[in-house]
Formats: sequence, C-alpha cells, structure tokens
Amino acid sequence: MFTTKNIAACACCISARGLFGLILAAVLAGCSVLPAPPTRAVVFDFGPGLAQPQAVTAPASAASPSTGPASALPPVALAEVSTTGVPEGSTAVLYRLAYANAQQLRPYGQARWSQPPAQLVQQALRDQMGQRRAVLLGEEGIAQLLDNGRPPTVVRVQLEEFSQVFSAPDASNALVRLRASIGESTTGGEKLVAQRVFVVQRPATTADAVGGTRALADAAAQAAAELEQWLEQLGR
Repeated sequence: MFTTKNIAACACCISARGLFGLILAAVLAGCSVLPAPPTRAVVFDFGPGLAQPQAVTAPASAASPSTGPASALPPVALAEVSTTGVPEGSTAVLYRLAYANAQQLRPYGQARWSQPPAQLVQQALRDQMGQRRAVLLGEEGIAQLLDNGRPPTVVRVQLEEFSQVFSAPDASNALVRLRASIGESTTGGEKLVAQRVFVVQRPATTADAVGGTRALADAAAQAAAELEQWLEQLGR
C-alpha cells in the first residue's frame, strides 16, 4: 500500500526521468542543426604521364635529314611560365559560358588543380621537350648554359587562356592559348629570336569538371608538342 512518502518519491523519479528526456531531446535537436562539414573539392592534375597529343605534321620545307627521331637536340632553358587574367597561384578550374557571357571566367565550386595551371603547363612543356634534349629550368638554367660557353636558347611562355568553354549547356571545349618567345641569351643581354601564339582546342567528353580537366590536359600536351616542333623548325 502506497504511503504519501512513497507517492512523493515516485513522483520525483518520474519528474527526473522526464527532465532527463527533455535535456536529451534538446541536445539531439541541437546536434541536428549543426552545419554539415564542407565537401572537399576534387583535385585534378594532368595524370601520371604526359597526355598523348595529336600528330602534328611539319611542312616539307622544315624537314631536316640530319634530325631523326633518335637524334639529340641542343639544350634549352625554360623560364618559369607566367599567366595573365587569373590571380597568381590560383588552382581554380575555370570555365566560360559562351552562350551567356563569354567574357566572364567562372570557377567550379568543388574542383581544383593540384598546382596552379602555369606550373602544370610548364611540366607538360618540360616533359615534351625533354624527350630529345636537355631542358634546364629558370634563370639558373640560363646561367648554367652561359657558363658552358654557348649562347643558350631561352623559351619564355605566357599562359593567356586555360579554361573550359561551353558553347551550349551540354557541349564544351578546352581552350589553351600560349604566347611563346624564343630568345638567345648572351653576356650582353637576351636577344629576341621569334615569337608565336599557340591556340589549341580539344572537345570535352562530358559537360563538367571531369571532362573539362581531361580535355585541358590533352590541349596542354598538344600545345607543348606544337611548340617543340616550332623550335626544331627554327633550328633550335
């Protein structure tokens, strides 16, 4: 038989359990409204090796019987690739909507390059040119060639465009534009030998960052192959 004291004790237990339940519910509700951790951006590069460029056919007049596939070419100094139009050091994967506003560069929100595009392009150039010649990097490379007693050929490249251009919501092309200058460095300064702009477009297989980055890697490899062939045509 319940006494007044027992009834009061039971009521206290019930109240305590109810209060605990309310506190637990409040804690769980608070956890449910916490912001979700941000999604990590997908990181892209040019792949484990140099992308295979399309074949480039040289004019018959540029052919040289002394230059075969296995012959070594003179060394060159490759200066650090510079950029225009994008913040220095940016790793954003950029695209343009040509059907809406071709003048506006837009970054993918959840896609990044592993390095700034200028560094990736420089590596593509070094890989391509280094197949048949020694490639020395930066101003130290220029100085090293000068110390060897020969005027070094200096390759300077400016990356003017490196983006995925959408002609329609479901159709896009990678666009790479390089401005290359060939100079001859001497103790008295550097003399400009030739300058040329290389523009390469490659279709993207998918209308997203995955297709765009793959096409940009292919376009960079193609531009590197064309620049190397141009060097050979100049006798460098």
